Amino acid sequence: MKVLIVLTSHGILGNTGEKTGFWIEEFATPYYVLNDAGAELTIASPKGGQPPADPKSESADAQTLATKRFYGDYDLIDKVAHTLKLNEINEAEYDAVFYPGGHGPLWDLATDVISIALIENFYKNNKPVAFVCHAPAALLKVKAPDGEPLVKGKEVTGFSDTEEEAVKLTKVVPFLLEDELKKLGALYSRGDDWSSYVKADGLLITGQNPASSEAVARLLLKAINDKK
Repeated sequence: MKVLIVLTSHGILGNTGEKTGFWIEEFATPYYVLNDAGAELTIASPKGGQPPADPKSESADAQTLATKRFYGDYDLIDKVAHTLKLNEINEAEYDAVFYPGGHGPLWDLATDVISIALIENFYKNNKPVAFVCHAPAALLKVKAPDGEPLVKGKEVTGFSDTEEEAVKLTKVVPFLLEDELKKLGALYSRGDDWSSYVKADGLLITGQNPASSEAVARLLLKAINDKK
């Protein structure tokens, strides 16, 4: 079982002068769920090398058992520091792909042509694709085999407008993810702010926020195993 994890390479939070990137918990929790189940994991990003982590995801109130495990896992820290470039990735070598969130994907993965083609190839070849929090932004320009938006008519979730309001970034982000998914005809739904909420529609798995990351990873694992 081989799973590709795609992290953002974008580290600047709009015009605020602050930093952003991937959210550590949304990477660490799924990584260990998959790793502990025996998955062989590869990490990639648009630019390769060290992807930026959102500094806010290093704050005390954002820590979980998985993040604490990550901070002591020097082999994994080194692996993250040397991500492969997305253009080096061959979809045929993997069984599934997972995208952690953080605000970074809104700026790069939402429009990255290599990432878009990669997701389309995974889906076309009947392989599960999973996204959590802001990472469903990577789906916005992805087309289904029939040429329609992949999310059109599908049950999905992602970081909600009210959660974006709560972190006071509605005027900073390039778009509101919930709104954009709805514009494409996605059957968007959400749970309570900051609570775990996930949707699986065939091969497409999405989670609303950091609290949803473990549930997304477990649905992805089930989807992979169901195909065996």
